[in-house]
Amino acid sequence: MCFCLFVFLMQDLDKKLLNFNRQVQEDERISCNPIVKIVYGDPGTFLSQLPKDSHIHHSKMWSCRKRISVENLGHVVQQKNAKDTVPLLWKFLQKEPELRLVKFLPEILALQRDLVRIFQNTADVKQCSIREFLNGPLSDVVRDLLQRRVKVFLSVWNRLRSSLDTNGEIKLPKGCCDADLTLDSKLEVLLPRRQGLGLCSTALSSYLISLHNNFIYSVNKHIKEDDRYLISPSEVADLHLISYEVERDLIPLILSNCQYSMEKGGETLQDFDLERIQQQVISKFLQGKPLITLTGIPTLVYRQDRNYEQLFNDVRGKVNQSALPSSVMNMISGELQSYSDVCDALSIAEITLGFLAMAGENGEMLLTDYIINILQMGDQTNPHVLQALRRCHLKHNIALWQLLSTRKSEQLLRLKRDPFGDISTDYKAELPPKIAKLLNTFLVHSRLETFLQELHEMIILKLRHVQAADVFKPTWSLKESLIPCLDAKNSELATELEEMFPDEILLSHATATWKAAAVFRREYR
Repeated sequence: MCFCLFVFLMQDLDKKLLNFNRQVQEDERISCNPIVKIVYGDPGTFLSQLPKDSHIHHSKMWSCRKRISVENLGHVVQQKNAKDTVPLLWKFLQKEPELRLVKFLPEILALQRDLVRIFQNTADVKQCSIREFLNGPLSDVVRDLLQRRVKVFLSVWNRLRSSLDTNGEIKLPKGCCDADLTLDSKLEVLLPRRQGLGLCSTALSSYLISLHNNFIYSVNKHIKEDDRYLISPSEVADLHLISYEVERDLIPLILSNCQYSMEKGGETLQDFDLERIQQQVISKFLQGKPLITLTGIPTLVYRQDRNYEQLFNDVRGKVNQSALPSSVMNMISGELQSYSDVCDALSIAEITLGFLAMAGENGEMLLTDYIINILQMGDQTNPHVLQALRRCHLKHNIALWQLLSTRKSEQLLRLKRDPFGDISTDYKAELPPKIAKLLNTFLVHSRLETFLQELHEMIILKLRHVQAADVFKPTWSLKESLIPCLDAKNSELATELEEMFPDEILLSHATATWKAAAVFRREYR
């Protein structure tokens, strides 16, 4: 009832206001008021000191002719209750502030492709600001190109960040839409990935594509055309997109369909041909454009982003795997003491895993022989790292990855960096002091090295996924979540966990538990 009354009052509001003004002018009770005379009449009739025949000292100077704008046209559609009469025009006007940004999609996709090419062979997430990256070792031509595209990205993101947070299909990391991005923001926000801050870049291009597609679907349905004209993001060009300049294209279109009528007192009334405006918006900006598939958005996949579970299954299908002997683990840990050496060794293990998953090999072959003779990578590999891996066979490759990835995280912790930067905060709750004491009691009597490696593997393989919290509830028991992984390996650690691990420790404490165990191990040694 209230809404209907509101709609009724809004109808023909401009005409109603003009009628009211006319009544004010003609009302003898207030027409003699000096202010009313100034606003509606001729001030010269009662202010004799004003210059005669002046174009300035006239009531018309007090009236402001409405400026034609997109917002004004939206008000007109509301006042005329024409939302159902011109539904596409109404939808266009509602989304116009965002729709005008679709034209920047080619530049954003080009930036994403550039960054994928630059970082595609990188093992780790690049830790620096956008400014530091642009000031890095780049040619002048490449730097100028990237600076221009980054400026476009930041501008579009900052205008859309609220919509991306509330209406976007991709769930973004908490807090990343709270403030504008600048050149001092982390470079990660530009790198199109499927997790972490890289979701920001992926979400932006996905949102613009969905916005474009939504209007093309609506137009095709309105004019009864089919939706078979499809292109991939790699094919997107300016001519494929909804693209216009507001002042150059849209405002002249509105003006050409606006008529003015003069009213008593010098007032003018605007009248818009809404149906013709809708028709021209469709024909000039929307019709004949293709739909864009979401498949094919540039995506940066670090080696650490691989689906290691699937990779390990593929390797086991080609090469039987076994555990590393304790003596070999101790030797490798003793000889690889620096972070860079551990990273180099882990890179070798990951490269080898990729080749074994595809081609297989004799599991008894020494890893160093495979690197030097089969992969021909001896000249590219640190000799000290090769020496440390001299007793590893290909049948140890998965176990070697597990050891080295754990050591890498320990080194990051030692360097006061977070080894789990891309893990959801759902799994980063701190351990209460009382529970921390219970954990220490368990660590004193447990197979500490095995516990460190197995918990680390579970965090990396299970909890790193974007939707991990929907599958592995943070409120679940950590013990009950880890034991099935251990049972699949017939690990004796499963019994120790069952008997001694504190029930109070949850999956939400996973990273804090691993860090506490790593610190305990370092201090214990």
